[in-house]
Amino acid sequence: MSSFACRLRSLFNRGRSLKTLFLYLAAVSAFGQSRAELPRIFVAPQNGFESYISAAIIKKKVPAVVTQNRDEATFVLTSAVDAKAESTGSKIARCLFIYCVGMEGSQVATVQLVNSKNEVEWAYNVTKLSARAYQSTAEAIAKHLKGFLEGRQKK
Repeated sequence: MSSFACRLRSLFNRGRSLKTLFLYLAAVSAFGQSRAELPRIFVAPQNGFESYISAAIIKKKVPAVVTQNRDEATFVLTSAVDAKAESTGSKIARCLFIYCVGMEGSQVATVQLVNSKNEVEWAYNVTKLSARAYQSTAEAIAKHLKGFLEGRQKK
């Protein structure tokens, strides 16, 4: 039984009115999409960064389903992350002569969303001022991916 049918059954089992049921159905049809209609994204492995991206996609409520099966995916999300930590000498010199901002290094991440025809549909690049900012980087990617997918659905 589908989750939708289970929700309907639970509404009737709790003795809810027909008006409540109507409002629920209207909200689901107006604002929600079934998981079958959502694009499926396979996040290509990239030294563990794919788990940060998958978690961020779920946290930011991106209108897509993350799949572990590349064959059933509508899109493949590829990424490259370059993290550069500052050396101790560089940190001291920066703090003495310039300022202490950016002492933790930097991180640059680039992602591409590729469709089944190997065409790049969307790409994004983000820079963070910390070599360990994996979660923040992934959440920035998910935020912009959400904007792209929502704009694509309106067309």
